[in-house]
Amino acid sequence: MQPKTPSLFASPSVPTAAISPFDFTSDNAVGADPRILKALGECNEGSTTAYGFDELSVEVNRIYSALFEHEAFVFATPTGTAANGLAIGAITPTYGAVFCHEHAHIVTTECGAPEFYSSGARLVLLPGASHKISVNTLSDALKPYQMGNLHRLRATTLSLTQLTDVGTSYSADELGALAELARAAQIRVHMDGARFANALVHRSLSPAAMSWQAGIDVLSLGLTKNGGMDVDAVICFDAEIAGVLRYLHKRAGFLYSKMRFAAAQLRTYVAAGLWLENARRANSNARRLVAALLRCAGVRLEHEVQGNQLFVHIPPAITGALERGGFRLRPWPSPANDLFRLVGSFCDQEEKLARFERALEGICEP
Repeated sequence: MQPKTPSLFASPSVPTAAISPFDFTSDNAVGADPRILKALGECNEGSTTAYGFDELSVEVNRIYSALFEHEAFVFATPTGTAANGLAIGAITPTYGAVFCHEHAHIVTTECGAPEFYSSGARLVLLPGASHKISVNTLSDALKPYQMGNLHRLRATTLSLTQLTDVGTSYSADELGALAELARAAQIRVHMDGARFANALVHRSLSPAAMSWQAGIDVLSLGLTKNGGMDVDAVICFDAEIAGVLRYLHKRAGFLYSKMRFAAAQLRTYVAAGLWLENARRANSNARRLVAALLRCAGVRLEHEVQGNQLFVHIPPAITGALERGGFRLRPWPSPANDLFRLVGSFCDQEEKLARFERALEGICEP
């Protein structure tokens, strides 16, 4: 018998089988918030102007400007990769250098999208504990670029991830210090905010304080992981950058003819605090998982939990108990092969959380 050929579309890290209802592998695996689905149904009635000139799409700019306490230009995208690529492309010329953490999502998981949308700019990878860049690290990295050397790329862009890919977050002071250094070097600042809401509620900050007030020029805002269906967005706080984005957005094919369906999600996401409510619930559910696991001998956290992701070392006896309880765990690279990522979501039900806790009974302290 010939061995099965792996599917071209199989994930290298997650099996292609249906996701178990008792699964904490990713907040991408869960459905959309029912309130967003309801909004989609409501905006489906009747007809309206196409290509973003409908009343709802125009309203979104006003809503987000009020939310962020600053004029905001909103560009809907179907994915976070698209949002990051467009945002970086709008502030980075083809000869630009984009400074980012060596393990940032734009480096490891986006198939060169920032380079593609900027027509060839280079990502300059920086180290940093907890996947965060320090002021000293950025300062040292900038020195070779500050001599006007035409044989080097021009330093143009800093990209920060919030939450980081290991679930840690930058404080407002950390963001401000990095942005101040970038501004002195005439560098624009992008934030990958795929889990922006989770960081926001953890830090108890306003949207303004974690974005433009901290020196962020353009924000990739994630909806998909926190209740949206198929929309993320680029939020731009600078009219000049927005003028560039307007053309990149169309050229990339993201100016939906029926933009009202994207706008309905964007409006509902922040209406009545839905996004913050969902993020608080997801963060709280992650803390509940942490509390259950840390009662078990041999379990230890790899990173501080500052949102809805946890990276935790789990002995085989504990993973076995969870697997017998119906839970699938997502392994994460580590020398001892004992590191796993678990992610809380806004729609984790009590039954799912209680079952996780029961699976650990008898082998962990009560």
